Amino acid sequence: MFEAQDITLEAVHTTAQKMMHDGWRFVTQTAVDRGEEGMQLLYHYDRDEEMQHFRLKFQKGDVIPSISDVYFAALLVENENRDLLGLTYQGLVLDFNRTLYLEEAGDPMQAPFCKISTFTKMESEG
Repeated sequence: MFEAQDITLEAVHTTAQKMMHDGWRFVTQTAVDRGEEGMQLLYHYDRDEEMQHFRLKFQKGDVIPSISDVYFAALLVENENRDLLGLTYQGLVLDFNRTLYLEEAGDPMQAPFCKISTFTKMESEG
C-alpha cells in the first residue's frame, strides 16, 4: 500500500533538509495534474531499501521551493516538470528556463503534459 505524508509549500525545503540530515536519498519527484483540483507533487526518498513519500498539493501557478540546493540531482526532475507541466520552482541551482526538453521557451508545445494547454493544428503540405 502506498502512503504519503502531506506537506505544505512552506515545508518542502525543510523536509528535504531533514531527510538529507537523516540519511535519506532523494529518488525522484512525481507530478500529477489533477485538472480543476490543482496539482500535486510526490517526493520519494529511500534509506536502506525503505521508501518514504511526501505529498504536496498546490494550485497551478503556485511557486514551488526547489530542493536542488539540498539534493543536486533534483534539478533534473524539477526542470523536467517546468518543461512538461509548466511548473515554477524558486531557487533552482541550475535553471534550463524550460529548455531541458523543449527547443525554445516560446515553443507552442510548451507544457505538453499539462491538462490545460493550447495545441495548434499543422496544415499538411502537398
